[in-house]
Amino acid sequence: MASATLPAISGSVFEALQADLTAALGADGVLAHLDERLVYECDGYVVEKSVPDLVVFPTSTEEVVAVVKACNKHNVPFVPRGAGTSLAGGTLAVGGGVMICLTRMRRILEINIRDRYAIVEPGVVNVWLTRALAGTGLHYAPDPSSQGACTLGGNVATNSGGPHTLKYGVTVNHVLGVELVLPDGTVVEIGGVTEDAPGYDMAGLVVGNEGTFGIVTRVIVRLSRDPEAGRTFLGVFASVEDSAAAISGIIAAGIVPAALEMLDNLLIRAIEDAFKFGFPTDAGAVLIIETDGLEAGQDREAEAIVKIVEENRGEIRKRIPWRTRTEPDYVAIWKSRKSAFGAIGRLSPSYCTQDGVVPRTKLPEIMRRIQAISKESGLRIGNVFHAGDGNIHPIVLFDERDPKQVERALDASHQILDACIELGGSVTGEHGIGVEKLSFMPKLFAAEDLATMVQIRKVFNPDDRCSPRKMLPTGAGCIEKTHPGRHASA
Repeated sequence: MASATLPAISGSVFEALQADLTAALGADGVLAHLDERLVYECDGYVVEKSVPDLVVFPTSTEEVVAVVKACNKHNVPFVPRGAGTSLAGGTLAVGGGVMICLTRMRRILEINIRDRYAIVEPGVVNVWLTRALAGTGLHYAPDPSSQGACTLGGNVATNSGGPHTLKYGVTVNHVLGVELVLPDGTVVEIGGVTEDAPGYDMAGLVVGNEGTFGIVTRVIVRLSRDPEAGRTFLGVFASVEDSAAAISGIIAAGIVPAALEMLDNLLIRAIEDAFKFGFPTDAGAVLIIETDGLEAGQDREAEAIVKIVEENRGEIRKRIPWRTRTEPDYVAIWKSRKSAFGAIGRLSPSYCTQDGVVPRTKLPEIMRRIQAISKESGLRIGNVFHAGDGNIHPIVLFDERDPKQVERALDASHQILDACIELGGSVTGEHGIGVEKLSFMPKLFAAEDLATMVQIRKVFNPDDRCSPRKMLPTGAGCIEKTHPGRHASA
């Protein structure tokens, strides 16, 4: 399953390619100087770095096509990038080449209230669509914690989730169609504005491809009706184990919360220091529990949740009844939760956020494993995750200036992901495989499964010129965890 061998950009090819790209995009659409390109050497996964040879900023589908055709003409690889919030190295320019930044394609092209869809360009920031829909009675449900920065194109690439996708579903459940520029420069329309289009679910196949099928230049998203009312609770527990038991109890009772988030003590203290919401810094864990729907059923469901929390040695410290999601306490609690990763900057100069999944019943066990790994590695590991669907986000704290700490952090991360597999889970829920988790693919899938995935990718990307060495283990793509920044031969 070796990737196509792609040459480094030589001096003469570089000059010719730069000239073609500048002719297509203008001088302000191309970055060539090293000091400018260094900004794009990595995304949110800071352990791996690779500086692209050129960075370009198209503003339309036609300009994306021109860039792709220029790269093909000169046999140069390329990779799309949104806001760079990827936490698995999904936008890393492995081996160099051209990075196609889509952040200037940021128009909301249409909002159709009657038929409940919106058409957006890939550089639209997730929260911009939320704000544009305010007052319409509709909203776009997927709300990643990074929604203030991440783009909808990036959300499509990794099939992003978020706190409220426990009830409403992740990105793939809300994408009706896309416009895709294939790696040969062909533009194809997949799906459309109608529900349940006949034929194969090609849009479902494209969502989550991490940029290996082509470059999404337009997204048609489904809009959901705003709930009539809701209740948001802050549950406080002495231990993570008790909070995990409460999670299982809530789901077992047949209650499907709109959101069910857990934070451990390390994250509680970091968030409270940053935002002063009122999180109890002596708690072992807290749950943010939210229900929504018709007002008539809210109190009955709330009483059931309070009882389950108390049966598991917890207590409800805050209750926030709401009619809209604009009430001050509601905004404050979710701002605190969604800024958890930023608050970690108060505790450590560097961190690596993992993205494993385990069955909900295995949450206490994975937490015990993480605590043991933290003790063995000598590194602090904080935990914040979408507890309702078992999507964990352990955050390994380290200093990337110390090579030994980097090595220990990577080893701890790999141990956590191995534990997720052992417990019947997966190594990603929403961050993707990128370059970080290539070595785990053979642990999750049989050789026949991987071969099938390669064949599907080749239908879209036969030369592996678009986002090379991503998602699937290849001859030059497996990362040596003991040598950050180096690529191991298979």
